Amino acid sequence: MQPASLRPCTRKVSDTVENAARTAPAAVIVAIDGPSGTGKSSTSKAVAAKLGLSYLDTGAQYRAITWWMLTNGVDVSDTAAVATASAKPVILSGTDPSAPTITVDGVDASGPIRTPEVTSKVSAVSAVPEVRTRITELQREIARGAEGGIVVEGRDIGTTVLPDAGLKIFLTASAEARAARRSGETKGADVAATKEALIKRDAADSGRKTSPLAKADDAVEVDTTELTLDQVIECVVTLVEEKRAGK
Repeated sequence: MQPASLRPCTRKVSDTVENAARTAPAAVIVAIDGPSGTGKSSTSKAVAAKLGLSYLDTGAQYRAITWWMLTNGVDVSDTAAVATASAKPVILSGTDPSAPTITVDGVDASGPIRTPEVTSKVSAVSAVPEVRTRITELQREIARGAEGGIVVEGRDIGTTVLPDAGLKIFLTASAEARAARRSGETKGADVAATKEALIKRDAADSGRKTSPLAKADDAVEVDTTELTLDQVIECVVTLVEEKRAGK
């Protein structure tokens, strides 16, 4: 029998597992980690929607606090200034996978947090310990309040935020595949430049002292390089259903 982290993702959910989950689905916290471009957000939202679970995009929260810093004139290269300001913004995350929302001080930030400026600054802001402490507390509070279970995606969920999560999954993919996916999302994007930016982001996330991007020892690793999005979703749904059924 293969180790959990090496199991293939081509299996179908068995009738036994489907029926057990349908009869008495157990609430489960699913932690999905991995670097940019591995399909975390699309997979997490789809899995949560299919299984009736709540959904939390933790990366959006770090983007939100970064956007707030930039909007309010905080020098994000000044770690002391970022640390001091980290407690000020009120960040609220909606957990409906079909329509996730995020507001900062009552303002819809779902669009502004996806700008290139925020993207280029979020790693620096998220590396500040006070920021991570603040956002981690928010994430744990949301997870605790999800009575029916929740899919939480990010970079340090299984290792730091929710180390006791019932199921931990780590998505990976080659830098080339991730760059192609990201470039496909933006018309006219340069694949080589996108790949370079992803590698730089990987290094920043993996190398930070506080809660670095890392695979939890008990996480199931899923390499999405050669898989379609539907195949990745099917794989994760299978893993969650098995966990719910006590497999």
